[in-house]
Amino acid sequence: MATGRLYYQNSGEAIVEVDYRFYDESPSGWWGELIFKDYRRIQDGDGYVIEFEDGRRGSCLLTKRVNRAVSGTPPLYYYYFRGMSQLRDMPMRQPPRQPDDAARQPDEAPGQPDL
Repeated sequence: MATGRLYYQNSGEAIVEVDYRFYDESPSGWWGELIFKDYRRIQDGDGYVIEFEDGRRGSCLLTKRVNRAVSGTPPLYYYYFRGMSQLRDMPMRQPPRQPDDAARQPDEAPGQPDL
């Protein structure tokens, strides 16, 4: 199984890391199965965003698989995920610029006074 991450669709807040397996990835849709790495209670049937190991993200619905759990206390359940959007590459985040970098001219060295 590959490793990914699950996010709330509305806020973008990370929920939990997941192990997942694709069963179908085609232009008409994508779906598979996942299990949380840590116990989290989620609303069955709600929309989420899943980020895959290769950096792609997509909106999906989760449905708990009945009578399928990994032993443990509390149990970790398997979920089906079904894509609701196209998979897109996640844009790389740029490091924040320093305030003095924005005001400096390209040929100006840091720390030199204006003449």
